[in-house]
Amino acid sequence: MTDDKNSKTPKDTHYANLRRAYRDQKAGDKPGGGHQGKPGGTKQGGAPGFRPRPPVAPGEAAADGLVRLYGIHTVRAALDNPRRKIARLLVTRNAAERLGLSDLAALPFKTELVEPRDIDRITGSEAVHQGVVIETRPLQPKALDALGATRLVVVLDQVTDPHNVGAILRSAVAFGAGALITTSRHSPQESGVLAKSASGALEHIDMIEVKNLADALGRLHDAGFQTVGLDSDGPAEIEKSFAGEKIALVLGAEGKGLRQKTRETVAALARLDMPGAIRSLNVSNAAAVALYAAKTYLGAPK
Repeated sequence: MTDDKNSKTPKDTHYANLRRAYRDQKAGDKPGGGHQGKPGGTKQGGAPGFRPRPPVAPGEAAADGLVRLYGIHTVRAALDNPRRKIARLLVTRNAAERLGLSDLAALPFKTELVEPRDIDRITGSEAVHQGVVIETRPLQPKALDALGATRLVVVLDQVTDPHNVGAILRSAVAFGAGALITTSRHSPQESGVLAKSASGALEHIDMIEVKNLADALGRLHDAGFQTVGLDSDGPAEIEKSFAGEKIALVLGAEGKGLRQKTRETVAALARLDMPGAIRSLNVSNAAAVALYAAKTYLGAPK
């Protein structure tokens, strides 16, 4: 039987040394990992300790009237949306290939082929830009009168976190909702964070903005929608609360939930059936569950 120690080739030894050096460098950044217990210090044998790159802060804001959107799915959806007014695109060679952009010069706006660190200096290194960012005019929200022939909409009562709103947008599009209705105040504006969380969904759904939510709920009633407010203490499970041919799901901010006026205005208050020890969900997760329940109800034979 061949001795494993003697069967190693010089190439095997080389890669083993590289792996060992990498582990040693990582250990150098841990307490006691560097020379004489100094984090990041010089290790015995002269190998420097591992030092992570310092974070890069976001650069100056985009020009007036423009927002920056980033990420492969977000930018691809924006490029495919004829309503988008894009002013500038910065993209790495790898991201351009992933986006199918073989000829940047053919695009009808300014383009630059850059390195990832160039985008870091614009978005900040904490942004998961995936090598592409665009500067664009935000999509203009529509009025409630523009609501199309949809049977399912989502209404947000002062949900302000852009991560949550973006995730709700993603679920709303996935389950076929026709619009997301928000108030003009106490709602996040279009931004890179919101669009990235939506993963392209921002381009596929009508964003409707209203000044008075109670009035908007009344108009939805007039249009044939049953408005169902989600509340952890709702009197009935959501699946047993649906009625009619059109559903408007109403969700409140985390912590305070639906405002009192909203609770008094919706046609029904309902809860998600959660038999476990935790009786509440993140608002974006609750929206996804409620959308599934509503879509199942609307798709069932009546």
